[in-house]
Amino acid sequence: MTNIERAGFDTRAVHAGQEFDPTTGAVIPPIHLTSTYAQDGIGGLRNGYEYSRGGNPTRTALETQLAALEGGAAGLSFASGLAAEDALLRTVLAPGDHVIVGNDVYGGTHRLVRRIHGAWGVRHSTVDTSDLDAVRAAIEPGSTKVLWVETPSNPLMKISDIAGLVELGHAAGLVVVVDNTFASPALQQPIALGADVVVHSTTKYLGGHSDVVGGALVFAAGRDELVEATTFTQFAAGAVSSPFDAFLTTRGIKTLGIRMRRHSENAQAIAERLLGHPAVARVLYPGLPSHPGHELAARQMSGFGGMISIDLAGGGAAARRFAESTGLFTLAESLGGVESLVNYPSEMTHASVKGTPAEVPESIVRLSVGIEDVDDLVADVDQALARL
Repeated sequence: MTNIERAGFDTRAVHAGQEFDPTTGAVIPPIHLTSTYAQDGIGGLRNGYEYSRGGNPTRTALETQLAALEGGAAGLSFASGLAAEDALLRTVLAPGDHVIVGNDVYGGTHRLVRRIHGAWGVRHSTVDTSDLDAVRAAIEPGSTKVLWVETPSNPLMKISDIAGLVELGHAAGLVVVVDNTFASPALQQPIALGADVVVHSTTKYLGGHSDVVGGALVFAAGRDELVEATTFTQFAAGAVSSPFDAFLTTRGIKTLGIRMRRHSENAQAIAERLLGHPAVARVLYPGLPSHPGHELAARQMSGFGGMISIDLAGGGAAARRFAESTGLFTLAESLGGVESLVNYPSEMTHASVKGTPAEVPESIVRLSVGIEDVDDLVADVDQALARL
């Protein structure tokens, strides 16, 4: 199919980077399980492939697919989401530089900035990125280099104004990065709103089946120097996705649009069910009109996603009991798979940020709502609440 970049989202998800094999006609491109490539004389590379740390056709196919979905000019696939984040930060930052991160981001992101890059001499400010004035006040002219945005945020589901933050960031010469893991490109397009780079843990919704770990960066058009520099960092440091992991991620992406619609429908039903329950102090889901970011989310997203956080009225003890009482919702790290998961952030995904401005209240439980029959999921939540 020609002009695939002009096709609809689901068409791009299925076809971008997925041309049939020209030798056999195989509809699914083969997995290139090779470490090296024959050269036609010294330096005579075939299609640029030399060694699989530098490039692999299966990884290239995934990177093409990722860029097409996010509306970007280039994509890079990594061994994990944190590997992708680290490569970008290593490329952009130097000792003495300053980065702004949200006060409700994935705990691993905050840990990476605070402990790994902090030890290297990079400074950071933890700011509520849903407050434009707070972000503006945190910018240090000449020192701040990166504005790191996560929306919806993990796990408190804060909604940040991407276009507004881009305007602020670009006025100060910053690279504006948006972690789009929770929404996925099926529901949110940060590059269309002006972002320079989109980051993903492809482990989550893009892979979608809890069977592969990976990460990705997608770059907006016009950032050629940043693409080239980050590609070199990836090659030199080596945190690339394997061919088989790239294949699994590509396979998952092909059903992303369909899955995200079901995730969103199920999450909306559960969030509405939780409203007004005596054991629940707050339901944190942007699809609810009562959510403080609802109107903004409705403008910059095409759906509200599959993530819900619950603030239990009984505090930490109630949250722990709830998390250990579900049946269909499996107690586990991660999110975004077809199966439903429950997580206790304070002691699981965000344990590393205790004692920092990004600390998560002990009363919070996070649900990754899967694609099972919604009546069964609602019944599971009901029975877990009844045990409190």
